[in-house]
Amino acid sequence: MSRKKFNQDRDVGEWKGKYAPYDIIKEGTIALLVVGILVLGLAVFFGSPDEHAITIKQWSTQSTQDFIATAATELDGSSFIANYGPPYTNTPNAAQKIGPIALPEITGVRIPINTAEDFVLNPLRSLPGQPALHQALNTYTTASAKQQQAWSTAYANNAATTNSDGSITYNVKYVNGQVVMPPGNYGPVSTIMQYETEMARSGALDQALITGGDFYTTNYTKPSLFLADGQYLANVGAAGNLGGEQWGMMNETGAFPGQAWLWLYTLLYQIPPYSTSWAANADAMVWFTMIILTGILMFLPFIPGLRSIPRWTRVYKLIWRDHYRQA
Repeated sequence: MSRKKFNQDRDVGEWKGKYAPYDIIKEGTIALLVVGILVLGLAVFFGSPDEHAITIKQWSTQSTQDFIATAATELDGSSFIANYGPPYTNTPNAAQKIGPIALPEITGVRIPINTAEDFVLNPLRSLPGQPALHQALNTYTTASAKQQQAWSTAYANNAATTNSDGSITYNVKYVNGQVVMPPGNYGPVSTIMQYETEMARSGALDQALITGGDFYTTNYTKPSLFLADGQYLANVGAAGNLGGEQWGMMNETGAFPGQAWLWLYTLLYQIPPYSTSWAANADAMVWFTMIILTGILMFLPFIPGLRSIPRWTRVYKLIWRDHYRQA
């Protein structure tokens, strides 16, 4: 293409003004050094926003009543995780939907979780000795499913009561190393919960839940799910301004600035219909909405009408006003 033809095809005429020399290597090096010094200096001055990981030992020590009540719901199968649906359980109609489509049900259960076995019974079986515990475990596991459910449900219902305003009243107490419950027919569950609490407070339950066959035991799925069922984790999150109604997705713990680029995700959770009629499926609907918006942004150059908005509004002339003033 000739130079004349090229200039005719351009949106604007050829630049006739002055050119200033620019050394991109020099500018990049200076920018890297300045930013590096600022980052290191601010990190030393302000410290790290990262909190230490919450452990089951910490939970069971600082909020023993909540731990016992939660462990009881894991045993009787009434906890949130026990009824979560795919990818953890086969609970019907538990998965969030986009219209009639439940995407988790398409992939199915990929990380099977049995809360009674995985969070309570199997970890306790790993304890050496403890004849009273193993006798209680044998009594429980050899009983009929109906009897197991009766014992564990009675214990869970009496351990804590959910009030009409959503708050929880704990009836179980932990006194001088002993779990104290209101009178009831709990069978061997009382002994099981006593040892479960002792195991958690010693730190052994944390290790029992992450032990696997791999060289590195970095799979924290089970302890994370167990923690998510308790009120303790929600309270810690709210104290760090990480709750959903606190725009927690874009916050950092403490007074540190967080992930501001996640403002749109967080905003959608705060407005109708995501916070009202779509609340039960909010996660799926927010994700689907962001997919649509991202698609529009990606394919904007190919969408007739939308792609012409910058040309119609002449915003580019405002941005490059110095160029157009001289041209």
